[in-house]
This record gives sequence, C-alpha cells and structure tokens, in this order.
Amino acid sequence: MSLTTLKAGSFTIRGRSLGGFYTGLHIPELNALLDVGTALRTGAGSRNLFLSHAHADHVGSLPGLLGMRGLVGVPHTLRVFMPRETVEGVTKALEHLSLVHRWSLAIDVVPMEPGQVERVKGDLYVRAIKTLHPVPSLGYVFFRKIKKLREEFKSLPGSEIGRLRHSGADIFDELERLEFGYATDTLPEVLANNPELFKVKTLILECTFLDDRKSVKAARAGCHIHLDELLPLMDQFENERVVLMHFSQIYSPNDVRAIFEKRCPEHQRERFKLFVPDGEEWWD
Repeated sequence: MSLTTLKAGSFTIRGRSLGGFYTGLHIPELNALLDVGTALRTGAGSRNLFLSHAHADHVGSLPGLLGMRGLVGVPHTLRVFMPRETVEGVTKALEHLSLVHRWSLAIDVVPMEPGQVERVKGDLYVRAIKTLHPVPSLGYVFFRKIKKLREEFKSLPGSEIGRLRHSGADIFDELERLEFGYATDTLPEVLANNPELFKVKTLILECTFLDDRKSVKAARAGCHIHLDELLPLMDQFENERVVLMHFSQIYSPNDVRAIFEKRCPEHQRERFKLFVPDGEEWWD
C-alpha cells in the first residue's frame, strides 16, 4: 500500500488517512508517529507515538508496528503518549498479544490528560488538548521553549549581559514557540477551546465531510468536522499551513480536491493543503 508525502511548512507528513479505515502519519522532523491505524515501515524506528484515541482506525495496527520494530531490531522501546483512560485497555491487549506472538510487544506508556505537558526531546515539548469524541480522546500541540532577553536588559552591552548571565541573574523570559498541532476525530469547537491551534506553524486537522452528501447534524452526531462549519472560521487561521485529512470514503480523492477547490476562499487556498493520494483511488 503506497504512502502520500506532503511538505507543509518546515514539516514532512507521510502516511495515509481515510476516515473510519485508517489514520497513521509519520513526521520525521519530530521523530514521531501520529496514530497507528496503519503501520508505516517508513516510520517504524520513530521514538514516539502520539495516540489520539483507541478506535480501531487509529490504534488497530499498533501490534503490527511493534512487530516491525522487533524484526528490524529498533534498539529503544516505543514511547506511546495516549489518553490516561485508554492505558489499561491498550497495555492489557498488548500483553495478551505478546503471548500468542511469542515476542514482547511492550511499550513505554506516557498517560496524558488535557493540559499536561511533557518533554519530547531537547527543547521540544508537547501539550495534550481535549478533543471531542465519544471515547476518551486528545489532540497534541508541540512547542519549543525558548529564552528571550527581558526588555529592561536589551540596552546593556554584550559583556554586561554575559556577566549577568554567568552570575545566574534572572534576565530571560521563557516563551513558547508553537510549532505543530494535531487534532482529529473531534468537533470544530476544539479550535475555539484551544486557540493556540490557530497559531501553530503547521496544523493537521480532520475535515471528514465536505458537502451535502452528509449533513452537519450527521457529522456532529459522529463527532466529526464538516467543511460547512470550518469555512466560517478560515480567516482566523494564522498558521503557515493547515493540512486537512481524515476524509470520508464517500468521496474519492478527486472529489476532495474538486469540492475544496470550489468551496475554499481563493485567498486561503495556499494556506490549506489536502492530505490525499494522487489520482482517483484511496491507498487501498
């Protein structure tokens, strides 16, 4: 099964996403996988996996991914960030599968709750945000912690700033530089509830339904975003790139492109990218 690769700002997105069937993405710049409804050989050696929720199309290929890692000898245990409420079920399932697989499918679990911040690597951190779905679910915002010299010290010569710094003086403010966001299987209220999603450099956002083949009411009943509800918000997006994905199988990839081209305001078309394969067929 082929992959799609899309460059979105400074990030590369590889994988597949088809609503209800599979979502699995690899972001090499973050050394991370986002969901694992399909196991990606290209990202099998990633250090971190961020699970949005435990529906099969987002977590069902976790055993296959772990089997790949064992086969190629990945030296580190996969660190899996997931909603706290799903930890017991996922770990018990992997314990049982380890018995029949006759090889350990162990993971390093990081239970997450909305608002919780964890260090990913170096100055890169992740914050969990609450998404809106029938099962426990999370989105993720990645940011870097950077230090900025306080205004009152900016007029000092470099030597004096250096002296103060080495003396341990508190001359810097710590700021967050928002880098990347991921929100799927949710209602559009996730944006108003987490306005930082409008500001991350690159945002991956679900947009399952696109036209009147599925009503807004029906989309909301399944806790998914309909383009009708996204269009009025478009001018609020300040992101360099917004990648829409998780489209329903009632559309072909060509349908997705044509509908979005017709409905998206012309001045926003450069900002919004569609994560779909080339041609008329989905990946399978």
